[in-house]
Amino acid sequence: MVEVLSLENPDEGPVAMIEESLSGDEAVNGNDLNLDSSTVTRVKTLHISSPILAAKSPFFYKLFSNGMKESDQRLVTLRISASEEAALMELLNFMYCNSLSVTKAPALLDVLMAADKYEVSSCMRYCSRELRLLPMTPESALLYLDLPSSVLMAEAVQSLTDAAKQYLAGRYKDLIKYQEDILQFPLSGIEAILSSNDLLVASEDAVFDFVLKWARFNYPSLAERQEVLGVRLARFIRFPYMSCRKLKKVLTCIDFDHEAASKLVLEALFFKADFPHRQRALITNDSTSPSHPFIERTYKYRPVKIIELELPRQQCVIFLDLKREECISLFPSGRIYSQAFHLGGQGFFLSAHCNMDQQSSFHCFGLFLGMQEKGSVTFAVDYEFSARSKPSEEFLSKYKGNYTFTGGKAVGYRNLFGIPWTSFTAEDSIYFINGVLHLRAELTIKS
Repeated sequence: MVEVLSLENPDEGPVAMIEESLSGDEAVNGNDLNLDSSTVTRVKTLHISSPILAAKSPFFYKLFSNGMKESDQRLVTLRISASEEAALMELLNFMYCNSLSVTKAPALLDVLMAADKYEVSSCMRYCSRELRLLPMTPESALLYLDLPSSVLMAEAVQSLTDAAKQYLAGRYKDLIKYQEDILQFPLSGIEAILSSNDLLVASEDAVFDFVLKWARFNYPSLAERQEVLGVRLARFIRFPYMSCRKLKKVLTCIDFDHEAASKLVLEALFFKADFPHRQRALITNDSTSPSHPFIERTYKYRPVKIIELELPRQQCVIFLDLKREECISLFPSGRIYSQAFHLGGQGFFLSAHCNMDQQSSFHCFGLFLGMQEKGSVTFAVDYEFSARSKPSEEFLSKYKGNYTFTGGKAVGYRNLFGIPWTSFTAEDSIYFINGVLHLRAELTIKS
């Protein structure tokens, strides 16, 4: 259905604004006054004040200014579809009284789109505020993030899109639990979730695997998948916190452009090997980035740094850093597990405990080494636990031993520092340097 609305301006004589729609696929410029190819089905006349509209909208200001002052023309044409009429009438009403009669999300979105089209920023802010006050749902959040780019880029709508992103990130923070739902989400939805620092995931390796699964599900074409992963999603994967074992797989993953994958892995390895003060500087500078590639999430398994040696014997050195607040939260019986690392083809992990000292019956800090594989596998290793301490801030050996592992077993020391828990976590504890506990484990395969 095609409509024409004629609006007469009582302030300046017979000024008419005509709104109409075109039939067919003809592309029309909103300022084009040529109606010859239009099929008009309805004309509606309204009285308007051009100074009021021009004051509220740059669009109408230009429309009323172009050619009207130097001629007797008082007819202005806007071409719209019939479905736009209700939203435009609400917009015109808003420009007079700064309020809307509609309160439901679909109608408010229609007015928001009209306000963007006709450059009425005050109405865009009003609609954005009203939509934020309505209950957010997954459907509405995704709808807000899927608005046309011109609307999404508008400052007046920023608070609405931010609220939608926060809602999705909070509701779907358990990535694995809701993966079947999230697989159906559009690109804007997955970006909102991945930008969160608070995802409940085992490790960044799990984030990478899920992103790959989502991309393969939604983009069967390899070329399209490489484009989406390289341009849109790779920046939300925090490669510096992935395990070296997984980073090796990134290099051979056909879903990523090889050159782009090589750059991402190289940057991650440089970050892992960098000095702590330089890492902190990168993290600080990264705090304003929407994707936060250098900020560590709260993983179920803590990332570790690994040095692997092949000669004279197979050996690996593992560095595990724990924040003071993480350690304090372990009381009275909590555990923190590290990401897996490998030696001689076997998977191992570290676990930090708050447990009871069996001899003195007080809580203390323990550190243990476990082997992942279960079954009849046996594996003999020499191991040593060390920690940095003040005043030297050097690593000092705390416990060493040897053990022949069988699948699923762990070995360690229940009271690594030989002090009660309260002394270990005290403000003047010698083991926290700038609020971080630095642990090191050295593993060597017994010859």
